[in-house]
Amino acid sequence: MANAVANFFDRRLDGRAAPLAIGDLFVVALLFSWGTIHHNGLAFVASNPGYLAGTIAPFVIGWVIAAPLLGAYSPGAAESAKAAVPLALRSWLLADAIALGLRATPFVRGGVQLSFVLISLGVGFVGLALWRTLFFKLR
Repeated sequence: MANAVANFFDRRLDGRAAPLAIGDLFVVALLFSWGTIHHNGLAFVASNPGYLAGTIAPFVIGWVIAAPLLGAYSPGAAESAKAAVPLALRSWLLADAIALGLRATPFVRGGVQLSFVLISLGVGFVGLALWRTLFFKLR
């Protein structure tokens, strides 16, 4: 069993994709931080750092679970934007679903309204696609 798990992650994790992983996490945190600040104001967020952490945490957790499982950091991801962007978008579908599932529980603040489902999905798609495209253009 341990061998099967190791083989699974060997096919989905490539050290050359580490810069993508760091950038992806930064982009996800930045996008949802910006949304939180936009809706609540900088003064509120600055005086309540736990609020910001609680807002972005479900999306970071979702990404940390989904991205390796769906191959966002697989060997091909580090080769080109043509490979990396679709892997990120596919991973975001699951990551966003995980995050929204967490937000639907009474343990996480935020809730799940249809408008937010569409916005979080779109913001993640656009942000990750732009970041990964830019990464390969500048590399």
